[in-house]
Amino acid sequence: MKKIILFHNPRWGKSRSSVGILESKKIEFEIIKYLDFPPSRSVLKELSKKLNLRPKDFIRKNEPEFKKNNLLNKLDDDNYLIDIMSKYPKLIERPIIVNGDKACIGRPPEKILEII
Repeated sequence: MKKIILFHNPRWGKSRSSVGILESKKIEFEIIKYLDFPPSRSVLKELSKKLNLRPKDFIRKNEPEFKKNNLLNKLDDDNYLIDIMSKYPKLIERPIIVNGDKACIGRPPEKILEII
C-alpha cells in the first residue's frame, strides 16, 4: 500500500479539513509540517512532477515574501521559484497530499478524494 503524505499547516482550515477527511476515511497518513521542516529543492521538484504543475502554479502569490522577492518577474524561472519556495515555505500552496506518484492541492479539501 502506498503511503499517503500530507504537507500540512495546522493553522489553516483547509489543511485541518484535509486531516479530517483522511481520518474519517480511516486512511493512514504521515503529516509533514512543512513550515517547521521546509522541503528541499529535490522534494519540491518531485512535488511539481507529481502535481503535474510548474512551480508558478503552486506558489502563493499573496504572501508578503512573494512581493518582497519580486517574484512576479520570475514566474517563468522554475529553478529560481523552487529555491525561493524552499527558503520561504509559506509560499507553497497548501495543503498538498501525495499518494505514490500522484499529488494534489487540497483546495477544496474534498479534492484529495481524487487521489486516495
